[in-house]
Amino acid sequence: MSKTNAQLVNSLTNSPKTTKTKSHPFWRLFWLTFLVVSLAYAWYSFYVPSNDVAWADNMVSAKELVNDSDKNMMLFFTGDWCVPCRIMKREVFADKEVSKAINSQVVPVIINVDDPNVEELIKHYKVGTTPITIFTNPQGEVLDYAVGKIGKTEFLEMLKNL
Repeated sequence: MSKTNAQLVNSLTNSPKTTKTKSHPFWRLFWLTFLVVSLAYAWYSFYVPSNDVAWADNMVSAKELVNDSDKNMMLFFTGDWCVPCRIMKREVFADKEVSKAINSQVVPVIINVDDPNVEELIKHYKVGTTPITIFTNPQGEVLDYAVGKIGKTEFLEMLKNL
């Protein structure tokens, strides 16, 4: 080694060592709490339990069911990415009272707005955002609708007023 390299090695080994100080216990607790709350919120936002609503597969089968049963139709416009839709599915449609009322009073149809096959339906009902719940008569005329997330009480009130 040349003197320059030896001096460099010597200066590196003799330099004061930098020590990492421990963080204050408050900050450790703060960040741990933040992490747990964030993960819990993420899980809550994306969790959707199964429900007992007898959703129709598509509009053709729904119209056949409406004509055979003489019920009104409920169209629920949603998207896979829609968090308010997921919350509504969890808080409203998963409720036993609501699912029983839906199945007895209307033919429910769930419509994914990202499906290219439903563009005509989206244009017909002028759907611009999700979630949208539309109640129609057997002829397809709008009886009542709600834009955005609605709660269980408001939803049951809409069903009662049909």
